[in-house]
Amino acid sequence: MEASIHVQNRELVTPGQILGSGKLTISTPTTVYSVGGKYYSAVVGLADVEGEKIGVIPLEGFYYPKVGDLVIGVVTSVGTNSWEIDIKAPYHAVLYASDFLNRPLNPARESLSDYLDIGDVIVAKVENVGRGRVTTLTVKGKGFGKVSKGSLVEIDSAKIPRVIGKKGSMLQLLMNESKCEITVAQNGRILVNNCPNKDSEEVVIMAIKKIEKEAHIPGLTDRIKDFIIKEKVRRGMFSG
Repeated sequence: MEASIHVQNRELVTPGQILGSGKLTISTPTTVYSVGGKYYSAVVGLADVEGEKIGVIPLEGFYYPKVGDLVIGVVTSVGTNSWEIDIKAPYHAVLYASDFLNRPLNPARESLSDYLDIGDVIVAKVENVGRGRVTTLTVKGKGFGKVSKGSLVEIDSAKIPRVIGKKGSMLQLLMNESKCEITVAQNGRILVNNCPNKDSEEVVIMAIKKIEKEAHIPGLTDRIKDFIIKEKVRRGMFSG
């Protein structure tokens, strides 16, 4: 059957809506399903069309961890040899003391709460998703570990691809205009730190929230750039 696509790139689609038929390549198998040679959206999202490849970028839903995902977690419980971490998934994750300390723990001489306590924030990577959806985290590697400063922004994890943009274009815009460091995690948390001033931090956080709210509307990148520039002018900041 000859390939046929029935939606435009970035078109808003709904569950059950037909996307195309024939010999197409599916780029997002979790959000597109096929019946009788036709392809349908499984979620509310934006059609992602590139040649004869089709997918759907979801605009709502839960975060389900995958091995290799960058996540930002919050410590919710301190055990004897591990911490329980909230990663905005249906189930909590686990970070083992030996991973964080890079050595065995000596429970007779030290307590885990000396290193990470309830409410502390970490940047980590999903190392394993096992049976019963038990997720194991690791903080080994550059840029991972306890967060000591910055502001944490929470959005729907399904909107994270819009914050990043095509080939990182939206994220680059946010960093260039704010001069802040921005860490975007797959689980819907974004760390904003090392901004030149409080105004820059506030503007970029407002821009991120605007992206979340208007993710389904075309022309998002230009709209966000205009918003940032206008907000900087209003606050007496320079856009250059």
